[in-house]
Amino acid sequence: MRPESREFFLSLLDAAGPSGDERAAARVWRDYASGFASVETDVLGSSWATVNPDGERAVAVMGHIDEIGLAVTHVDDDGYLWFDGVGGWTPAVLVGQRIRVLAKDGPVVGVIGKKATHLLDEEERKKPIKLDQLWIDIGASGGDDARSRVRPGDLAVIEQPVVELANGRLASRAVDNRAGAFVAAEAARHYADSPGSWRYVGVASVAEEISFAGAHTSAFALAPQAAIAIDVTHTADYPGVTKNKIGDIRIGGGPVIERGSGVHPAFAELVVEVAEAEGIPHQFGAAAGHTWTDADAVHRSRGGVPTCLVSVPNRYMHSPNEIVELADLEATARLVAAVARKLDAIPASG
Repeated sequence: MRPESREFFLSLLDAAGPSGDERAAARVWRDYASGFASVETDVLGSSWATVNPDGERAVAVMGHIDEIGLAVTHVDDDGYLWFDGVGGWTPAVLVGQRIRVLAKDGPVVGVIGKKATHLLDEEERKKPIKLDQLWIDIGASGGDDARSRVRPGDLAVIEQPVVELANGRLASRAVDNRAGAFVAAEAARHYADSPGSWRYVGVASVAEEISFAGAHTSAFALAPQAAIAIDVTHTADYPGVTKNKIGDIRIGGGPVIERGSGVHPAFAELVVEVAEAEGIPHQFGAAAGHTWTDADAVHRSRGGVPTCLVSVPNRYMHSPNEIVELADLEATARLVAAVARKLDAIPASG
């Protein structure tokens, strides 16, 4: 991956963007995309990057830019913050994590507290942890001190820097789905170097983790003739995960082309053909119904939009340390740009 693209991805991962307040991450995305595309944003905060604006037909490439997070629900008289999850959390992974609260006057850092194991009785130790047994400690001297810094409704993310691992892999709290937002912009850059006949609109959509709101509104506003959703997907390359359930998907194997009931069949086959023609390593995933991605919202917009789903392999999804390989990201961006140049091959009807 070229250094500028890598730095863009790292900046995306660092920026906080929980569902409902994606502004910081969206600014990073728009700043990068403005170097090769015409950039706009809508009232909800989704961002669009358009290449080849004179193309008669449009393809929307959707990568949601929000991440799961927390929402402060109460500040008690002792200065502790109580919270609920924004998106799907396994409570156990939150224990002891550092937290960045997006407060009005700037970020406030705290840690998630829990009753110490030494103080639990035998029955308590047997029970799974629940969110309402956890709190955020910002070091406040009391309730008034805490309330002067944080208010109910403030959103928060894990305060976890990107960790670079071996073999071009890295870990971050926000791979889901800054990876997709990255691809939507990076594929636009590739497409701008050699555009096809279609108008390419990369979309960094908001609120996928809670409502798919950005995908619904962007698809309606853009009225594309085709769409490619970009998200992350689970891998079966670590202990305890069965290939029988999700397929033989692994980091470093290239983009995952989803096939099955949740995607447009002819479009999915076109993606496979392009990957083979371009010599891009790829894998297959199966969508037996819902894909649980922006594709579910986009394909039913207006009179229907032929939609496919291309995923980036991601270990440990919805945890503070999701792992992705940069080579998979770059291959996904190249594949999406190549598909965008071949869209005239999609049949006019299903």
